[in-house]
Amino acid sequence: MNTLVKSFRPVGNYPGLFNTLFNDGEIFNESRQRQSTPAANVSESDEAFKIELAAPGFKKEDFKVNVDGKNLKISTVNAEEEQEEESKETYLRKEFSFSSFERLFYLPKSVDVDKIEASYIDGILNLSLPKREEAKPKEPRLINVG
Repeated sequence: MNTLVKSFRPVGNYPGLFNTLFNDGEIFNESRQRQSTPAANVSESDEAFKIELAAPGFKKEDFKVNVDGKNLKISTVNAEEEQEEESKETYLRKEFSFSSFERLFYLPKSVDVDKIEASYIDGILNLSLPKREEAKPKEPRLINVG
């Protein structure tokens, strides 16, 4: 599974901070070309499944969540806006980059797909996947023997 934080490989014989900051930019170009996949937490309770996706830097309008049969597809496309504003600043390096991603989750039969809800707060996409009533645990019942 890929994570949002990419590790940098050392360049040359000196893998220190200055080497990373002032190299020819090869590392950063490679990482921009790769599609990054956000990390996910999946939990289950008696009532529902919960998916948390770490995806900072997006707006809630950037997300597209689809259910197709038994598949839950979460995707986004974040087109980088070209900033053509005149500025007195000259960038020596420009590393901010947001790329699109897609995650696919197989849904168990117990999920009520009509009641799935999503929210995006503080860089975390939260999805609640309620279980069907028949899939929820029932209270123990005492049966009288007659």
